[in-house]
Amino acid sequence: MTYLRHSIQAMALIKSISGIRGTIGGTPGKSLTPIDVVKFTTAYAAWIATKGQNKKIIVGRDGRISGGMVRDLVVSSLQGFGCDVVDLGLSTTPTVEMAVVIEKAAGGIILTASHNPKEWNALKLLNDKGEFLSADDGQWILDFADKAEPVYAEINKIGKVSKDDTYIDKHIKIILDHPLVDVAAIAKMNYKVVLDPVNSTGAISVPELLKALGVNDVTVINGEVNGQFAHNPEPLPENLNELCATVKKKNATLGIAVDPDVDRLCFVCEDGSLFGEEYTLVAIADYILGHKKGNTVSNLSSTRALRDVTEKHGGQYFPSAVGEVNVVKKMKDVNAVIGGEGNGGVIVPELHYGRDALIGIALFLTHLAKSGRTVKALRGTYPDYFISKNKIELDEDVNVKQIFEQIKKKYSKQPINTEDGLRIDFDSDWVHLRTSNTEPIIRIYSESLTETTANNIAKKIMTDIREIMMNKE
Repeated sequence: MTYLRHSIQAMALIKSISGIRGTIGGTPGKSLTPIDVVKFTTAYAAWIATKGQNKKIIVGRDGRISGGMVRDLVVSSLQGFGCDVVDLGLSTTPTVEMAVVIEKAAGGIILTASHNPKEWNALKLLNDKGEFLSADDGQWILDFADKAEPVYAEINKIGKVSKDDTYIDKHIKIILDHPLVDVAAIAKMNYKVVLDPVNSTGAISVPELLKALGVNDVTVINGEVNGQFAHNPEPLPENLNELCATVKKKNATLGIAVDPDVDRLCFVCEDGSLFGEEYTLVAIADYILGHKKGNTVSNLSSTRALRDVTEKHGGQYFPSAVGEVNVVKKMKDVNAVIGGEGNGGVIVPELHYGRDALIGIALFLTHLAKSGRTVKALRGTYPDYFISKNKIELDEDVNVKQIFEQIKKKYSKQPINTEDGLRIDFDSDWVHLRTSNTEPIIRIYSESLTETTANNIAKKIMTDIREIMMNKE
């Protein structure tokens, strides 16, 4: 039997406990069609109805081409179920999350497929705390959508819709009031910034934030909010060549990149080199821990550098399962003062329990200003780890649990974490194996102080997996 596969057909409609994501158009049930949008929005409204009398829902969207259409479908479906809607219009994921709490709403829906290409969109679902749903609540919505026959509101009970485009300004004001954001220190440095918001709502929110922070020299590339992403919108190195080149050309202090819904953040150094998305959280945590002692959290696939920085400041680092909802749960469990993910996601609990690039920018610039260093020099103060990301594609009948058990047995003398897949630690190195929720693959992340060693660790584990599979034939 052959276990390795050369290609995997990408799913066009992904239903998960955190929301509904898919490509626009096509056949209902197989992609994100208008019928699917109505179906899952209705299920969410039904879940809201089980929570009490409060039926106020916040809705906001990123700059995607399909955003207006999906917004109309979502708002009308919520109205039809008797929910009152506050429509923020073009907004950011963290802004919607904060608006839910400020408005004392029952929940919120963010219309964004985050870093996915322009043909994708999604319904990201929030509870009354402005946080992503628990597994049980998400499953309730999926079950309702699959089985229930909804009953919509009668004419006198349909919901009302109001619009409020002031929430980005409110979000920025709250950031400026954060005790560790020092506007005077930032303004004094006369920073020169290049921003790439990849044709989405970062083009609206980030320049306004920078202006409020006293940064007046800002060059925006890909700044038209039209959803025609100028490059793959995920802020990975291969997608940031234009930003890196523009930073050098403009002799800028730094470059800033955000994803379409402004919850992921990465920086470019003054020489056009990448600060590294893994180090966004590390640098901000270093600054916060220098002023506020406490614990930190990141997921099991994030760099060890956060642990190093945390322990330097006398705190304790805790890993969590992959996924924002898991990071947030662990942060609450251990009362973390800062947390997030290695993909450039920073969670500052004083604002809200969600990834927020805007507060990340303000804290990073404050840290940079107070350090008196260049961005490149600041990066040089942190451990230089390398992460290797790989995957093995499998036939769907492969028993991954048995594979993991065999790997655990082979490396039983090493520290092992099974909270999310399988993570094995080797002194300053580690490897993390986890399955995908959407594809028959094993993802393999490994980290070391050198790129070669990180790659070799991954290759060794991949060889182990192949040998186990071959022996099962």
